Amino acid sequence: MARYKIAEAARLLGVSDDTVRRWIDQGALPATDASPAEIDGAALAARAVELAHAPRDPGDLLSSARNRFVGLVTRVRIDEVMAQVDIQAGPHRVVSLMSAEAVHDLGLEPGSLAVAVVKATTVIVETPKGAKE
Repeated sequence: MARYKIAEAARLLGVSDDTVRRWIDQGALPATDASPAEIDGAALAARAVELAHAPRDPGDLLSSARNRFVGLVTRVRIDEVMAQVDIQAGPHRVVSLMSAEAVHDLGLEPGSLAVAVVKATTVIVETPKGAKE
């Protein structure tokens, strides 16, 4: 069973150590009585799901894609034919390579609201060495 120290939990949730301590004190996040306190991985994962409030998707489209990341364009690198567009969607950075024409047609520039839609047949999952211990 994976357990995380307060600092690790805070980093994984994108909050401060003090916020994690407050959640523990309020009973919103269970922790062990050990010193230093540790948080069960399953409880941490459940809290992460509770906190994952994505911004409202601005489109009214129906889609089979379930991986939609609403965010802001943070960078556009463009040449004559191709472009790289970076989107910051909450804690996630999504990078898309597309034609320069698509960037112009969509009016993408830093600060633009955008939705990155990911439809993939392959998803690679990695864990740190020793995670099974």
